[in-house]
Amino acid sequence: MNALNPGIEFINGQAAEAILRKVAEELRRGHVVPYLGPGLAELSKASVPRSPEDLAAFFGSKLALPRRTRGNAWASAQHIETTRHRTTLTAMMADAFSTPVEPALLQRHLAGLPLPLIVDSWYDDAMRNALTRRSNWGEVQGINRAGLSEHRWYRFYDAAGTEVDCSSARRWQTILYKPHGSVAPAKNFLVSDADYVEVLTEIDIQTPIPDDVMDRRTGRSFLFLGCRFNDQLLRTYARQVLKRSADVHYAVIEPETLSKNERRFLLEQGVRPLAIPLAHAVEILRTN
Repeated sequence: MNALNPGIEFINGQAAEAILRKVAEELRRGHVVPYLGPGLAELSKASVPRSPEDLAAFFGSKLALPRRTRGNAWASAQHIETTRHRTTLTAMMADAFSTPVEPALLQRHLAGLPLPLIVDSWYDDAMRNALTRRSNWGEVQGINRAGLSEHRWYRFYDAAGTEVDCSSARRWQTILYKPHGSVAPAKNFLVSDADYVEVLTEIDIQTPIPDDVMDRRTGRSFLFLGCRFNDQLLRTYARQVLKRSADVHYAVIEPETLSKNERRFLLEQGVRPLAIPLAHAVEILRTN
């Protein structure tokens, strides 16, 4: 192994499936936290952006962007915020994710489990929609702090979508944590470079991560599904969410798509990469 070519052992075939079956058992016991990415939208064929690159393309379809921002969702969002105002950016994000997303089979399965914590790193409403048949859950979202007079980094919402005090979260069996915000229920979005600069100045000391999330991650492993970490911002967020959790985590991945930085991230964070197609992994998780 060297710095230019990080060595990482991909687990394939029956060995990977056997590990994932054990993870499924621990998931049912609440010992594993699912960390969901935009790749899950592929399974439901959702008509919303399914990756940061898709989101950047959506922005580019609505207005002309400087060449330097094309293909980069965060830089494109910053250009829109700077030249057209924050309200325009929020409206465009709401438009991009306006179509309700039908939950995939995995999200429905997770909604039926007594999980202490679910992390969902994309802006759509699929996981919220999957949880609507329950009442003993709530959601905490990262928020853009522009225009807020108080010093806070997130908001809490109950199962009906009503904003509530943070003390409510202690009574919820399941917390849905949306660190980047979501279209539902209140169109909170962390998306521009300026949004993230503000958060990243303090995330090392964990201030932008809710106490209830920190409590529920302690000692637990994470299972990454539908996630990519080919962007420094996404790696930084995941790294901070993983702090003070278990030493070993798991990710369902496609080895041939991973960049050197993604391989390095998985290695540094103790993430065991399971080379299983996402749709097959979902079937294993649902039936074991």
